[in-house]
Amino acid sequence: MKFDTYLAIGIGGFIGAILRAYTAGLVNHAFKHDIPFGTVAVNLIGSFILGSLIGLIQVSAIQNPYLKSMLTTGMMGAFTTFSTFAVESFFLMKNGLLMESLIYISLNLFGSIILAAAGYKSIMAIFG
Repeated sequence: MKFDTYLAIGIGGFIGAILRAYTAGLVNHAFKHDIPFGTVAVNLIGSFILGSLIGLIQVSAIQNPYLKSMLTTGMMGAFTTFSTFAVESFFLMKNGLLMESLIYISLNLFGSIILAAAGYKSIMAIFG
C-alpha cells in the first residue's frame, strides 16, 4: 500500500473518531440508561453509512481509490465501535445485567446487519 493511501485512511480515521465521540456522547446524554445506547446508535448509523458507501463504490459513484480508503477503512472504521461493543457487552454481563446485555447485543448485531443492507439497497435502488 502506498503512503498516500495510509494518509487518506488516517485523515478518514481522524474524522470518524471525532464523529463517533460526538454522536455517542449526544445519544448517551439524551438517553441515560444502563444500556450504552450511544454505541448502539454509532454502530447502526455506521452500518447504514458503510452499506451506502459500498453501494456507491459498486455503482462507480465513488471511483477515487484514496477517497474509497478514506471513507471506508478510515472514517467508518474509526466511527463504528465494535470493539467497544464487545467490552460493554462483557461488562453488562459481568455486572449481572443479563437482560440488558442480551438487548444490547441484539440491537447491535441485528440492527447493524439490517441497516448495512438498507444502506446498500437504498443506493442500488437509486443508482443501480
